[in-house]
Amino acid sequence: MADRLPTAAPRQELLPEEYRTASDEEIHARILAAKATLGDRVVTLGHFYQRNEVVQYADFIGDSFQLANAAKAKPEAEAIVFCGVHFMAETADIVSSPDQVVILPNLAAGCSMADMADSDSVEECWEQLTELYGTEPDADGRVPVIPVTYMNSSADLKAFCGRNGGIVCTSSNAETVLKWAFERGQRVLFFPDQHLGRNTAKAMGVPTEEMPLWNSRRPLGGQTPETLDAAKVILWNGFCSVHKRFTVAQIEKARAEYPEVRVIVHPECPMAIVDAADEYGSTDYITKAIAAAPAGSVFAIGTEINLVQRLAAEYPQHTIFCLDPVVCPCSTMYRIHPSYIAWVLEGLVAGEVRNQISVPAHVAEPARVAVERMLAARPDTTMAS
Repeated sequence: MADRLPTAAPRQELLPEEYRTASDEEIHARILAAKATLGDRVVTLGHFYQRNEVVQYADFIGDSFQLANAAKAKPEAEAIVFCGVHFMAETADIVSSPDQVVILPNLAAGCSMADMADSDSVEECWEQLTELYGTEPDADGRVPVIPVTYMNSSADLKAFCGRNGGIVCTSSNAETVLKWAFERGQRVLFFPDQHLGRNTAKAMGVPTEEMPLWNSRRPLGGQTPETLDAAKVILWNGFCSVHKRFTVAQIEKARAEYPEVRVIVHPECPMAIVDAADEYGSTDYITKAIAAAPAGSVFAIGTEINLVQRLAAEYPQHTIFCLDPVVCPCSTMYRIHPSYIAWVLEGLVAGEVRNQISVPAHVAEPARVAVERMLAARPDTTMAS
């Protein structure tokens, strides 16, 4: 099934014919010319999961946490062209200066996992939990529930967290953020990715029986009051369609073929995969682990194929392969094509802003509170099993 368009975004208009029919060589030359003309007025950000044809034009490449920081750190740029997906561009708009514009080259670049938790469903969940527990803190000053949203969520959900004492996290700093939340709340409502929440909390010593799964289609998420009473982390029933494809059988096959293999997977993978791997961590963690390894190392990686292929090309002294030989790329990330980049950059040269991502002030202000809490938290780069 194709990933849905981001619910908060307008549909992408058809590219003008001159961009659709231009050769790769012409598009490449036009992008370079536009970037040269614009200079420091524009900064281009590229996510690790983008294909090489796109990241070659990025001024900064990183995971969602790093790119949020990069957007905030370039106040002199008039425009930020974000080669990622919709929620990332929203976050860049939230943390950047008010006089900067954020552009997403293709508005259809959304995230199916982000769409698995919509604001109405989360608000309804919150109302049910509030009816159960109220809002008064306990003797230690901890409120009944702290909301934590993964970066892979809409600006509306980040704003929800900001209004309700919560915070945003990424795969780079999830453990740090959960520690922050446990200090302030008796339990955590974690959305939308159940696997990141479960894997991180388990590594921190939270028993799996204290991490019930919330099904938004059922009263009390399909749980009993007793189960929720005992919960430390209430997990939303969301997931990444790419990372759920990895299996324990793939890890066993890699170990059979390469006894010395080092298996590293992303924490968006299901718990069984993380448990069977040697290590897990964010895309930045994976990249740094490979960069620091002695020559001749063998890595089986469980994450998006574009990053794995790029790492294999950048570190030919190692053997690096994806656990799933037929894994699909992130289909929505793939919607960012050089032709779209040329179109938005040439628009800026002509004084026209195309595909601006603008979060309304009433959403951006509380969302910024939650994001700033995240940016103030130091990423935990030791996250491993």
